[in-house]
Amino acid sequence: MNMHRLSISFIPFLASWSVVNGELRGKAMKQKSLVNEDLAFWSRQLKMSAELETECPLQETNVPDNKPFKTVTMFNKNDNACAGKKLSFPNIDCVHTEGPQAGSNVTKGFQGEMEVDFVPLKKSYWQNAMCPVNVHWHLGTEHYSKGEYDEDGDGKYGNIDAPEFRRLKEDVRPGFRCHHYDKDDKKFNEEYDWKHCEGMHVGETYEVHWPHSAVGACGTVDQYQTPFYDGVFCNIDAAGFGGLAAQDLAFAVGVQAQIYTVVNDEAYFYPDMMRGWIMDKDFAKDIAYYTGSTTGTSRDNKKCSAYNPITWQVDRKCHMISASSFDKLCYDMKNQRDDMSDDLHAHGSRELVNPKYNANNHEYNRKLRSDHDHDHHDHDHHDHDHAAWF
Repeated sequence: MNMHRLSISFIPFLASWSVVNGELRGKAMKQKSLVNEDLAFWSRQLKMSAELETECPLQETNVPDNKPFKTVTMFNKNDNACAGKKLSFPNIDCVHTEGPQAGSNVTKGFQGEMEVDFVPLKKSYWQNAMCPVNVHWHLGTEHYSKGEYDEDGDGKYGNIDAPEFRRLKEDVRPGFRCHHYDKDDKKFNEEYDWKHCEGMHVGETYEVHWPHSAVGACGTVDQYQTPFYDGVFCNIDAAGFGGLAAQDLAFAVGVQAQIYTVVNDEAYFYPDMMRGWIMDKDFAKDIAYYTGSTTGTSRDNKKCSAYNPITWQVDRKCHMISASSFDKLCYDMKNQRDDMSDDLHAHGSRELVNPKYNANNHEYNRKLRSDHDHDHHDHDHHDHDHAAWF
């Protein structure tokens, strides 16, 4: 073989390859330059985003931004079956009241002084064909649980003394506070961007009530009502109500009460506070049961509620809950057939009821070591009290 001829014939191939290789290298360099430009662009974008978030931090939330529908639909154009069903009973002089009152001291061992011959319902309300007909809450607590929510608690706006009280606002009377608040912890102090609830504050204590009824519009679109009396009396008239014995009423109408300190921390988010109190872990595990009345600031220890006796089931512990949990609840309330806008804010708290107006049928479902090392069957042998006169 003529190696000289082969090398001559290979020269054009080498030249061609050199050209192709140069073009490939050129394209690669160009592509590398474009990649570098892209990296530089996104690096600048990320830096700008980080700077913007530092100046205006984005707040993650589990709450929908959208507002309730405005269009008249087949859901909201029909009549509300419970509208105006409230049976009205005026407040009465406490001296002449025949029925026990709420809220009460629920510290373990407390017992009211009013003798009654009926008992509270101790099983879950749904087991007695009762459903929640409303949800609302009070600023501070209407109940008192020593060491959980009492005069030693705290919040953004302080607490109230017992039994003397001071107002947070002119139109809203506050109750007791929990013990979770920490002025140096931002989750208790950094305000939340409320979308649906009104006048709510991070770091505050709220007592949430879920009124239940066996004659509500259970399982229908009219189940939830404001005022809650419409829901409670939806399927009963004055004649039917008048025929109920006291024990029948205590087993037909009841309230769940759970107490929370609001925090700005999504780790404490719960998605559905609409259907009743939270039952998980230590939520609704330590419960006080008794019969009482409706509450609110139109009653005190001079004017008493005639809506009695009804069962109260009260969680004796205070829990932390995210602000977004409440905001999600308000969103759900806005989407009910009935207009619940009057319950999107905290109501004032009734002053703690004097024991002489509390029923003597308080029961407790748990004895904790931290409560006491003895039982409370013999109150004559106590060498301590349960928070003064109440």
